[in-house]
Amino acid sequence: MTLCFPGAVPRGTVLAVALGPGVVLSAFSVRRKGPGMAVEIGEQAPDFELADQHGTPVHLADFRGSKNVVLIFYPLAFSPVCSGELCSMRDEFPEVSRDDVELLTVSVDSMYTHRAWADAEHFNFGLLSDFWPHGEVAKSYGVFDDARGLATRGTFIIDKAGVVRWKVVNPIPQARDISDYQKALAELD
Repeated sequence: MTLCFPGAVPRGTVLAVALGPGVVLSAFSVRRKGPGMAVEIGEQAPDFELADQHGTPVHLADFRGSKNVVLIFYPLAFSPVCSGELCSMRDEFPEVSRDDVELLTVSVDSMYTHRAWADAEHFNFGLLSDFWPHGEVAKSYGVFDDARGLATRGTFIIDKAGVVRWKVVNPIPQARDISDYQKALAELD
């Protein structure tokens, strides 16, 4: 069923379809896509530019047409689960060395924290700082926890056209399985 309204319906308006007196088919609240709304599979990935651990700007759009992007959001550098996940990416994700794959990781940590962590753990992939405006990119992907002020564990596989082809969002304490990323990338080939 399609409902048409003359003019805009304000966000938060509760609508119902009445079939007759006292009979309501459904009720729903109007929501519009905006900051903090989850990015869905098949949608264009929100573009961004963030500094990596060396202060070099990294622009997502620069990979369009040439690389599939594995975009990993994580809560905080040096934390146990995040360290385990990114060390697994370093040690068990050979796809990062392919010419057509770019691994980008994002947290609200500062560039300086990322540099210290990359040096300590020998990370050779981009650790991007979503420090200021605080969590803006995580919010645009729908993976920012406002109450804690950090990103949740969200991963997005973005194809060469800039479209999200696969995603997973886990609770903060739950590590992700990198074999899932490998399967998703294999499906793009």
